[in-house]
Amino acid sequence: MNALRNNKLRTFLSLLGVTIGIFSIIGVLAAVDSLEKEIKGSISSLDNSTIYLMRFSFGPTEIPKWKREQFPDVTFEEYQYLNRSMPDMKAASFVLNVSPETIKYEDQSVTNVEVIPVTNDYYDIEELQIVQGRFYNEPESLSGAPVTVIGDEIANSLFGVSNPIGKKIRIYGRKLTVIGVLKKEGTGLFGDSKDTAVIIPVNLVRKIYGTNNKSAFPAIIIKPESGSDVPEFVAALTQKMRTYRGLKPDEVDDFFVNQLQGFTDFIDNITGTMSKIGGFIGMFSLLVGGFGIANIMFVSVKERTNLIGIQKALGAKKKFILLQFLFEATILAIFGGLIGLLLVWLVSFGASQLTGDFEFILSSSNMFWGMLWSTLIGLIAGIIPAWMASRLDPVEAIRTGM
Repeated sequence: MNALRNNKLRTFLSLLGVTIGIFSIIGVLAAVDSLEKEIKGSISSLDNSTIYLMRFSFGPTEIPKWKREQFPDVTFEEYQYLNRSMPDMKAASFVLNVSPETIKYEDQSVTNVEVIPVTNDYYDIEELQIVQGRFYNEPESLSGAPVTVIGDEIANSLFGVSNPIGKKIRIYGRKLTVIGVLKKEGTGLFGDSKDTAVIIPVNLVRKIYGTNNKSAFPAIIIKPESGSDVPEFVAALTQKMRTYRGLKPDEVDDFFVNQLQGFTDFIDNITGTMSKIGGFIGMFSLLVGGFGIANIMFVSVKERTNLIGIQKALGAKKKFILLQFLFEATILAIFGGLIGLLLVWLVSFGASQLTGDFEFILSSSNMFWGMLWSTLIGLIAGIIPAWMASRLDPVEAIRTGM
């Protein structure tokens, strides 16, 4: 400890190398873990078995682009057919993806509002929570009734503290009655929070846009019964669609059955790869710190050659000398690791405060592995200088020092 204190600048530079290495590794792992948690949290309201039936694919596909562009959109009639004929189906909803709109209430207005036109079963698929009023029912959904369910921020922006239920907002040049307000969700990673959205019956939008408007591409969201065989369900769904569309056995599917499970697996693969790449880069930083420790230990052995000779002349064994320098290298690595962990914690805490809804995670497992690698680097970096010190001849060591 005295040797480390007496060479403050050299000790500081060695600590800095290990600190940067640990900060890099733990920082990358914490960022990846946080990103993964945020992504999965953003899609947690949907069950992994949820299926999206549309003419687009969630992931890579072998079907060429020119052919995919010729695929027809799913239709409301196909949704009704599947709703009637699919076994083991808990719920299905027909959805239109449309551009954002401006909504108004008296002299108040909100721009760039996400409009979600869906059938009434969407409430069960996404497990929405209503804090005021209710969701629209099947008759209102089928008839395209002028009703709407709004997000928390929309309610606050248009109505403030007053009760929005029963009031009429204007959208698409029509007046819609507010019948429900969604529970506040907070901003998701992709900005997909329903706090700034309005949900309306899909048939109301179909009346406005028409059935063949390319600016509003449709999808069918399907949720199988809990405990059902999902691959078997997907196979039955595919066959139902092929039969309805009259596809021949040698023709490829002109639609995509996208599973949310496949999307989450894709996310897991991405985050896993990011963790490996980040850890690999961080290990290089830690190795640089290890070389710094090895360098300071070689210099320390050189400076204390005379002292080593005196210690050995007084009866100090090789093991004592070896452990003395190994302990010094390990102390450098451990303190450097602790400082690196402290810096990661401070950065994570500060980033969480600045970003608000995005929470950075510093897991105990990452901290453990970081400190383990730091200690191992210290041992490895110090073992050769320590071994050389323990092998010195006492007479030659004292003479070299003199």
